[in-house]
Amino acid sequence: MAVQRLDIHRRDRGERALVTLVGDIWPASAPLLRAALEQCLRDGMTAIDVDLTTVGSCDAKGLDVFLTASRHAGRVHACLHLHHPCAQITRLLAFTGSAPLLRDLLDTSAAGPSAGGTQTSGDRADASVVKDGIRLRRLTRRQVEGMSEDIADLAVAGPFMRDDFLRRLAVSARRPGFALLVAETTVLVGCVFGFPVTSVSRSEQGLQESVQRLTGCARFLLLTQVVAHQHPQRRDIGRRLQQRLLADERTELGLALLNPADRAGRAAYDSWGWRNHGEMVGLPGRGAPCVLTLFRGSGPSLPAPRAARPGRA
Repeated sequence: MAVQRLDIHRRDRGERALVTLVGDIWPASAPLLRAALEQCLRDGMTAIDVDLTTVGSCDAKGLDVFLTASRHAGRVHACLHLHHPCAQITRLLAFTGSAPLLRDLLDTSAAGPSAGGTQTSGDRADASVVKDGIRLRRLTRRQVEGMSEDIADLAVAGPFMRDDFLRRLAVSARRPGFALLVAETTVLVGCVFGFPVTSVSRSEQGLQESVQRLTGCARFLLLTQVVAHQHPQRRDIGRRLQQRLLADERTELGLALLNPADRAGRAAYDSWGWRNHGEMVGLPGRGAPCVLTLFRGSGPSLPAPRAARPGRA
Protein backbone atom coordinates (compact mmCIF):
# COMPACT_ATOMS: atom_id res chain seq x y z
CA MET A 1 0.00 0.00 0.00
CA ALA A 2 1.37 3.38 -0.99
CA VAL A 3 2.14 5.82 1.81
CA GLN A 4 -0.03 8.91 1.61
CA ARG A 5 1.01 12.45 2.38
CA LEU A 6 -0.11 14.03 5.65
CA ASP A 7 -2.31 17.12 5.56
CA ILE A 8 -2.84 19.05 8.79
CA HIS A 9 -5.82 21.32 9.45
CA ARG A 10 -6.16 23.36 12.64
CA ARG A 11 -9.16 25.16 14.10
CA ASP A 12 -8.97 27.15 17.34
CA ARG A 13 -11.75 27.93 19.80
CA GLY A 14 -10.47 30.07 22.63
CA GLU A 15 -7.59 28.19 24.22
CA ARG A 16 -8.54 24.86 22.63
CA ALA A 17 -7.22 23.63 19.27
CA LEU A 18 -8.77 20.96 17.06
CA VAL A 19 -6.09 19.44 14.80
CA THR A 20 -7.49 17.26 12.00
CA LEU A 21 -5.04 14.96 10.22
CA VAL A 22 -5.52 13.46 6.75
CA GLY A 23 -3.13 10.80 5.41
CA ASP A 24 -0.44 8.61 7.02
CA ILE A 25 1.95 9.35 9.88
CA TRP A 26 5.38 7.98 8.97
CA PRO A 27 9.01 9.14 9.42
CA ALA A 28 8.74 11.55 6.50
CA SER A 29 5.63 13.27 7.88
CA ALA A 30 6.43 13.05 11.62
CA PRO A 31 8.49 16.30 11.68
CA LEU A 32 5.57 18.23 10.14
CA LEU A 33 3.20 16.84 12.79
CA ARG A 34 5.65 17.61 15.58
CA ALA A 35 5.98 21.23 14.42
CA ALA A 36 2.19 21.65 14.24
CA LEU A 37 1.61 20.36 17.78
CA GLU A 38 4.45 22.41 19.25
CA GLN A 39 3.05 25.51 17.52
CA CYS A 40 -0.26 24.93 19.32
CA LEU A 41 1.57 25.06 22.65
CA ARG A 42 3.55 28.14 21.66
CA ASP A 43 0.25 29.82 20.77
CA GLY A 44 -1.02 29.23 24.31
CA MET A 45 -3.49 26.41 23.62
CA THR A 46 -4.38 24.63 26.88
CA ALA A 47 -6.08 21.67 25.17
CA ILE A 48 -5.19 20.00 21.86
CA ASP A 49 -7.67 17.54 20.32
CA VAL A 50 -6.20 15.50 17.47
CA ASP A 51 -8.84 14.02 15.14
CA LEU A 52 -7.48 10.80 13.57
CA THR A 53 -10.65 9.87 11.66
CA THR A 54 -8.93 10.19 8.26
CA VAL A 55 -5.51 8.82 9.26
CA GLY A 56 -4.81 5.43 7.71
CA SER A 57 -1.74 4.40 9.72
CA CYS A 58 0.90 5.56 12.19
CA ASP A 59 4.33 4.13 13.02
CA ALA A 60 6.47 4.27 16.17
CA LYS A 61 7.98 7.64 15.21
CA GLY A 62 4.53 9.13 14.85
CA LEU A 63 3.56 7.75 18.26
CA ASP A 64 6.71 9.29 19.74
CA VAL A 65 5.58 12.67 18.39
CA PHE A 66 2.29 12.34 20.27
CA LEU A 67 3.98 11.17 23.49
CA THR A 68 6.53 13.99 23.37
CA ALA A 69 3.84 16.58 22.68
CA SER A 70 1.79 15.20 25.58
CA ARG A 71 4.75 15.55 27.97
CA HIS A 72 5.45 19.09 26.79
CA ALA A 73 1.78 19.95 27.19
CA GLY A 74 1.79 18.65 30.76
CA ARG A 75 4.69 20.92 31.66
CA VAL A 76 2.65 23.99 30.75
CA HIS A 77 -0.60 22.68 32.29
CA ALA A 78 -2.11 21.78 28.92
CA CYS A 79 -3.36 18.43 27.62
CA LEU A 80 -3.38 16.48 24.37
CA HIS A 81 -6.00 13.88 23.41
CA LEU A 82 -6.35 11.60 20.38
CA HIS A 83 -9.78 10.89 18.89
CA HIS A 84 -11.27 8.36 16.44
CA PRO A 85 -8.13 6.30 15.60
CA CYS A 86 -8.17 3.47 13.11
CA ALA A 87 -7.70 -0.15 14.27
CA GLN A 88 -3.93 -0.09 13.58
CA ILE A 89 -3.37 3.03 15.73
CA THR A 90 -5.60 1.63 18.48
CA ARG A 91 -3.49 -1.54 18.59
CA LEU A 92 -0.29 0.53 18.64
CA LEU A 93 -1.56 2.61 21.57
CA ALA A 94 -2.65 -0.48 23.48
CA PHE A 95 0.60 -2.37 22.82
CA THR A 96 2.75 0.55 24.03
CA GLY A 97 0.58 1.39 27.05
CA SER A 98 -0.32 4.79 25.59
CA ALA A 99 -4.09 4.30 25.64
CA PRO A 100 -4.68 7.19 28.14
CA LEU A 101 -3.97 9.54 25.23
CA LEU A 102 -7.07 8.20 23.52
CA ARG A 103 -10.49 9.80 23.92
CA ASP A 104 -13.44 8.35 21.99
CA LEU A 105 -15.31 11.64 21.81
CA LEU A 106 -14.52 15.32 21.90
CA ASP A 107 -15.78 17.39 24.83
CA THR A 108 -18.63 19.21 23.07
CA SER A 109 -18.93 21.87 25.76
CA ALA A 110 -15.41 23.07 25.09
CA ALA A 111 -14.46 22.14 21.54
CA GLY A 112 -17.70 22.10 19.57
CA PRO A 113 -18.43 19.63 16.75
CA SER A 114 -15.46 17.68 15.44
CA ALA A 115 -14.60 17.43 11.81
CA GLY A 116 -15.83 14.16 10.42
CA GLY A 117 -16.94 12.86 13.84
CA THR A 118 -20.17 12.28 15.69
CA GLN A 119 -21.28 13.25 19.18
CA THR A 120 -23.07 11.28 21.87
CA SER A 121 -24.12 12.14 25.40
CA GLY A 122 -21.90 9.53 27.08
CA ASP A 123 -18.84 11.17 28.60
CA ARG A 124 -15.94 9.03 29.74
CA ALA A 125 -15.22 9.34 33.45
CA ASP A 126 -11.62 10.39 32.82
CA ALA A 127 -12.36 13.07 30.18
CA SER A 128 -11.49 16.69 30.87
CA VAL A 129 -14.42 18.81 32.05
CA VAL A 130 -14.46 22.58 31.50
CA LYS A 131 -16.82 24.87 33.42
CA ASP A 132 -16.59 28.60 34.14
CA GLY A 133 -13.12 28.70 32.61
CA ILE A 134 -11.81 26.01 35.00
CA ARG A 135 -10.83 22.62 33.58
CA LEU A 136 -10.71 19.46 35.69
CA ARG A 137 -8.57 16.63 34.41
CA ARG A 138 -7.09 13.43 35.77
CA LEU A 139 -3.34 12.86 35.72
CA THR A 140 -1.45 9.64 35.24
CA ARG A 141 1.28 8.72 37.74
CA ARG A 142 3.90 9.90 35.23
CA GLN A 143 2.14 13.23 34.84
CA VAL A 144 1.92 13.56 38.63
CA GLU A 145 5.71 13.18 38.83
CA GLY A 146 6.15 15.91 36.23
CA MET A 147 3.78 18.33 37.99
CA SER A 148 4.62 17.56 41.64
CA GLU A 149 6.63 20.78 42.06
CA ASP A 150 3.77 22.87 40.66
CA ILE A 151 1.33 21.14 42.99
CA ALA A 152 3.68 21.80 45.90
CA ASP A 153 3.72 25.50 44.97
CA LEU A 154 0.03 25.54 45.87
CA ALA A 155 0.56 23.52 49.04
CA VAL A 156 3.15 25.85 50.59
CA ALA A 157 0.60 28.65 50.56
CA GLY A 158 -1.33 26.63 53.11
CA PRO A 159 -0.38 24.85 56.33
CA PHE A 160 1.85 22.24 54.72
CA MET A 161 5.63 22.27 54.60
CA ARG A 162 6.85 21.76 51.04
CA ASP A 163 9.15 18.78 51.62
CA ASP A 164 6.61 17.03 53.79
CA PHE A 165 3.91 17.56 51.18
CA LEU A 166 6.09 16.21 48.36
CA ARG A 167 6.94 13.17 50.47
CA ARG A 168 3.29 12.47 51.24
CA LEU A 169 2.35 12.92 47.59
CA ALA A 170 5.06 10.48 46.47
CA VAL A 171 4.03 7.90 49.07
CA SER A 172 0.35 8.26 48.15
CA ALA A 173 1.12 7.87 44.43
CA ARG A 174 2.52 4.40 45.10
CA ARG A 175 -0.68 3.21 46.75
CA PRO A 176 -3.02 0.89 44.82
CA GLY A 177 -5.98 2.81 43.46
CA PHE A 178 -4.23 6.20 43.71
CA ALA A 179 -6.01 8.92 41.71
CA LEU A 180 -5.32 12.64 41.28
CA LEU A 181 -7.32 15.42 39.65
CA VAL A 182 -6.15 18.95 38.93
CA ALA A 183 -8.12 22.14 38.34
CA GLU A 184 -6.63 24.59 35.85
CA THR A 185 -7.31 27.90 34.19
CA THR A 186 -4.21 29.06 32.36
CA VAL A 187 -2.36 27.98 35.52
CA LEU A 188 -2.83 25.31 38.14
CA VAL A 189 -5.41 26.39 40.74
CA GLY A 190 -6.11 23.21 42.70
CA CYS A 191 -5.78 19.46 43.03
CA VAL A 192 -7.21 16.57 44.97
CA PHE A 193 -5.68 13.13 45.34
CA GLY A 194 -6.47 10.03 47.29
CA PHE A 195 -6.55 6.26 47.51
CA PRO A 196 -8.89 3.63 48.96
CA VAL A 197 -8.12 2.56 52.53
CA THR A 198 -7.83 -1.20 53.02
CA SER A 199 -7.51 -3.29 56.17
CA VAL A 200 -4.06 -4.69 55.30
CA SER A 201 -2.21 -3.02 58.17
CA ARG A 202 -3.34 -2.88 61.79
CA SER A 203 -3.55 0.93 61.76
CA GLU A 204 -5.67 1.00 58.61
CA GLN A 205 -7.87 -1.77 59.94
CA GLY A 206 -8.49 0.33 63.04
CA LEU A 207 -9.21 3.39 60.89
CA GLN A 208 -11.59 1.43 58.67
CA GLU A 209 -13.49 0.00 61.65
CA SER A 210 -13.79 3.41 63.31
CA VAL A 211 -15.04 5.09 60.13
CA GLN A 212 -17.53 2.31 59.56
CA ARG A 213 -18.89 2.80 63.09
CA LEU A 214 -19.17 6.54 62.49
CA THR A 215 -20.70 6.51 59.02
CA GLY A 216 -21.88 3.00 58.17
CA CYS A 217 -19.45 2.89 55.20
CA ALA A 218 -16.58 0.39 55.08
CA ARG A 219 -15.24 1.63 51.73
CA PHE A 220 -13.90 5.16 51.40
CA LEU A 221 -11.12 7.26 49.89
CA LEU A 222 -8.52 9.02 52.01
CA LEU A 223 -8.33 12.43 50.34
CA THR A 224 -5.91 15.35 50.33
CA GLN A 225 -6.79 18.59 48.55
CA VAL A 226 -4.96 21.80 47.83
CA VAL A 227 -6.57 24.90 46.32
CA ALA A 228 -5.04 28.27 45.45
CA HIS A 229 -5.87 30.55 48.39
CA GLN A 230 -6.11 33.71 46.31
CA HIS A 231 -8.54 32.32 43.72
CA PRO A 232 -12.02 33.92 43.95
CA GLN A 233 -13.69 30.56 43.25
CA ARG A 234 -11.62 28.70 45.85
CA ARG A 235 -14.63 27.17 47.61
CA ASP A 236 -16.27 25.97 44.39
CA ILE A 237 -12.98 24.58 43.01
CA GLY A 238 -12.41 22.45 46.10
CA ARG A 239 -15.98 21.14 46.12
CA ARG A 240 -15.92 20.26 42.43
CA LEU A 241 -12.58 18.47 42.72
CA GLN A 242 -13.71 16.40 45.69
CA GLN A 243 -17.07 15.43 44.22
CA ARG A 244 -15.58 14.63 40.81
CA LEU A 245 -12.95 12.30 42.29
CA LEU A 246 -15.51 10.49 44.44
CA ALA A 247 -17.77 10.11 41.39
CA ASP A 248 -14.92 8.87 39.17
CA GLU A 249 -13.95 6.27 41.76
CA ARG A 250 -17.59 5.30 42.40
CA THR A 251 -17.08 5.89 46.10
CA GLU A 252 -19.74 7.35 48.38
CA LEU A 253 -17.44 8.60 51.14
CA GLY A 254 -14.31 10.73 51.34
CA LEU A 255 -12.15 10.87 54.46
CA ALA A 256 -9.57 13.46 55.51
CA LEU A 257 -7.23 13.52 58.52
CA LEU A 258 -6.34 16.99 59.77
CA ASN A 259 -4.10 18.40 62.46
CA PRO A 260 -6.43 19.79 65.16
CA ALA A 261 -4.28 22.94 65.34
CA ASP A 262 -4.78 23.69 61.64
CA ARG A 263 -7.49 26.35 61.92
CA ALA A 264 -7.19 27.48 58.29
CA GLY A 265 -7.58 23.90 57.12
CA ARG A 266 -10.62 23.36 59.34
CA ALA A 267 -12.25 26.52 57.94
CA ALA A 268 -11.63 25.31 54.38
CA TYR A 269 -13.12 21.89 55.05
CA ASP A 270 -16.12 23.50 56.76
CA SER A 271 -16.72 25.62 53.64
CA TRP A 272 -16.66 22.47 51.51
CA GLY A 273 -19.30 20.75 53.63
CA TRP A 274 -17.11 18.23 55.46
CA ARG A 275 -18.15 16.96 58.89
CA ASN A 276 -15.62 17.00 61.73
CA HIS A 277 -15.91 13.96 64.02
CA GLY A 278 -13.19 15.06 66.41
CA GLU A 279 -9.78 13.56 67.13
CA MET A 280 -8.92 9.90 66.60
CA VAL A 281 -6.29 8.24 68.75
CA GLY A 282 -4.20 5.20 67.85
CA LEU A 283 -3.11 6.20 64.33
CA PRO A 284 0.58 6.30 63.29
CA GLY A 285 2.42 9.59 63.67
CA ARG A 286 2.45 12.30 66.28
CA GLY A 287 -0.74 13.49 67.88
CA ALA A 288 -4.33 12.53 67.19
CA PRO A 289 -5.71 13.88 63.89
CA CYS A 290 -9.25 15.12 63.43
CA VAL A 291 -11.36 12.81 61.27
CA LEU A 292 -13.47 14.57 58.63
CA THR A 293 -15.95 12.92 56.28
CA LEU A 294 -17.79 13.95 53.12
CA PHE A 295 -20.49 12.00 51.30
CA ARG A 296 -20.68 12.16 47.52
CA GLY A 297 -23.44 14.29 46.07
CA SER A 298 -26.72 14.02 47.94
CA GLY A 299 -25.68 10.90 49.86
CA PRO A 300 -27.24 9.83 53.16
CA SER A 301 -26.86 12.16 56.12
CA LEU A 302 -24.29 11.18 58.69
CA PRO A 303 -25.32 9.69 62.01
CA ALA A 304 -24.12 11.36 65.17
CA PRO A 305 -20.60 10.23 66.21
CA ARG A 306 -20.45 7.54 68.85
CA ALA A 307 -18.04 8.95 71.35
CA ALA A 308 -17.90 8.34 75.07
CA ARG A 309 -15.48 11.23 75.32
CA PRO A 310 -16.33 14.40 73.37
CA GLY A 311 -13.95 15.10 70.51
CA ARG A 312 -12.70 11.51 70.30
CA ALA A 313 -13.50 8.85 67.70
